[in-house]
Parts: sequence; structure tokens; C-alpha cells
Amino acid sequence: MAKASAAEVQAGGRAVRVSSPDRVIYEATERTPEVTKLMVAEYVASVDVGLMRALRDRPTALERWPAGVREGMHLATGPQDSKAEAFYQKRVPRGAPDYLETATVTFPSGRTADEICPTEIAVPVWCAHMGTLTFHPWPVRRGDVDHPDELRIDLDPQPGTTFTDAARVAGVARELFAELGITAYAKTSGNRGVHVYVRIEPRWEFTDVRHAAIGFGRALERRDDQVTTAWWKEERGERIFVDYNQNCRDRTIASAYSLRPLPGAPVSTPLTWAEVAELRDPREHHLFSVPDRLADGDPWAGIDDEAFSIQPLLDLYEELPGGEMPYPPDHPKMPGEPPRVQPSKKVAEHWDADGNRVQDD
Repeated sequence: MAKASAAEVQAGGRAVRVSSPDRVIYEATERTPEVTKLMVAEYVASVDVGLMRALRDRPTALERWPAGVREGMHLATGPQDSKAEAFYQKRVPRGAPDYLETATVTFPSGRTADEICPTEIAVPVWCAHMGTLTFHPWPVRRGDVDHPDELRIDLDPQPGTTFTDAARVAGVARELFAELGITAYAKTSGNRGVHVYVRIEPRWEFTDVRHAAIGFGRALERRDDQVTTAWWKEERGERIFVDYNQNCRDRTIASAYSLRPLPGAPVSTPLTWAEVAELRDPREHHLFSVPDRLADGDPWAGIDDEAFSIQPLLDLYEELPGGEMPYPPDHPKMPGEPPRVQPSKKVAEHWDADGNRVQDD
């Protein structure tokens, strides 16, 4: 039987064309059957309510795997990866439908770009047609792209630790947020980590929100000795890293209800706090199971009910020792930032008090 050249998916009243619908995107595993491109688009349409809660009016980068997910394939992280099978799309792809809207964002370099800004579920479904598996929304709305309305705490298990460790630490994070009068929400990363989100008042700069994440991370590591905010991997040990730099301008995290490019088509899945404590294998939540789960109710249904002040977290940043922390390597040098050199390679006399390399005579 000949393969279909195209199919249509109903998405919020629109019929979205999906080319090469029979293309296999995920191969079968012991847990899940194979997944075709059409099934990915249908999945996106089926999680409309939850996915659009995460994406609506947010500038969004696309993680595109047009050839599917196979062992040995990798994601391009820069121009040097020209032979990579997958890539990030930060600008609107060619051929976008007329109902697709955009938002203009400014990168740390000062360059700007018009990114996809989903306003209806047909847009993510069209993105699935373009090979998108994971959506990476900015923590801002298009009405004010310079003031985040989300704080994102990325709990990243380091070698020697597990998802269960990250989930336990997430519970500690929830307790600390509650003591500060803040309601937090959790989801799986779709891999080994846990993401904790807080809706915040959109009146602070990106730098402030990053400092809030550092302050919270430092308080968390004082409460739990399995937590670290150490930027350099050689200093982290077998602990859960609080990746505070995920709150930098232009840094994004896989959205709630996004697929991840891993065997079994896992999904970054919102959880209740009781589920966080009980879940042992995040791969239980995948393309085939999540739509029915969402139909029974979204654990993040109330996330937009209240926006919180980050002032208590900024107070922690000021009160706890440590000062400024390193930024990502592709970010411009920032005021007060320590040297971007791993401690084992740093020679003190090669650096001045401001963290600038001293030139040899």
C-alpha cells in the first residue's frame, strides 16, 4: 500500500495539513509502539488546553527533528554542527500560515528576531508538521517581552543521582516556596529532571529573576545537602544542580506537554505534588498516556490564578553569601560576574579583582 502524501488534523476549528504523515518519528519500544508524524500532530492537537496554557502569547523557539529520533542523531547547538539531524528554530520558518502570529524578542547580543507566538492550537500543530517535537517558550508574554512572568527552577540530576532524588528535592523546594508565601507547580522534564515553576508579577528584569533563582537555590542548598548551585561541573558532586541560568534572557525550558526526543516519546508532564512524591519513572508519561491524563484534569489548571512577588527571593540573594555567579558562556560579560574559567584551571595571578584576565607583558 502506498504511503499517504499528506493528511489533515483538526485543530481548534482549523484543518492543518501534515505532510509525510506515515514517517516514523519514534521507533517502537517495550513500553510504546512506533509513532508517526501524523500521530505527533494529533497528540499536539489533543493536549490543546494544557499546551496552550504553557505557550499562549509567548515567543517560542522550536526544537525540530524532521527526520525523527534515532540512536546516534544529535541536536545542533551552533554553526559548527552543520551535519546535525535536529536543530533549534528561533525565527519563523518559511511557509508559515497566515494565522500564525509573532513576537519580537531581543537576544543578549542585542540582535532581534521575530519568533512564533502561539495564539491558538493550530499553530503548534503546524509546527509539528514542520518536525517540531519540543516547544521552548520564553518566560514572557508578547505584551511585555522584557519582563518575565515566570520563575523557572530547573532541578538537574548530576551523575550519581536519579529522578527520584530530583523529585525529593522538588518537594523540599515546594516547602521552601510555601514558607515564603509562594505557590509552586512541578512537572517532569521529560528526562531525568524536575522543573518547578512560579507565576510572578511581570515587573522585574531578567537579571532580577535570575538573582531570585540564585537566592532560592542557595537557600535550598542550605536546607538540603543534596542540592548545589555550583556552576562548574567539577564542583557539583553527586547532587541536584539548581540551574539558575535557565532564567537568563534567551534561555528556555521545554514547555509543559512538550514531547522530548528520547525513546518512547516521553512528555514533559505536569504533576500534582502527591504525584511528584510517588513517581519513580517519568517515562510512564508519554505520547500515548498523557492525553487521557489531561482529559481527567490538568495539575497546572490554577497556575495563572495568582502572580507572586519575587522580593522574598531577592532578599535571599542579598542576605546569603556568594554574590554574583557565572553566566552561560555565550552570554555577554556582566557586571560583577566572576571569571568564566573552571576552578581547576584558574591561576590567581592571571586575573584582576574584577574578574578580568590580566594580559601578559
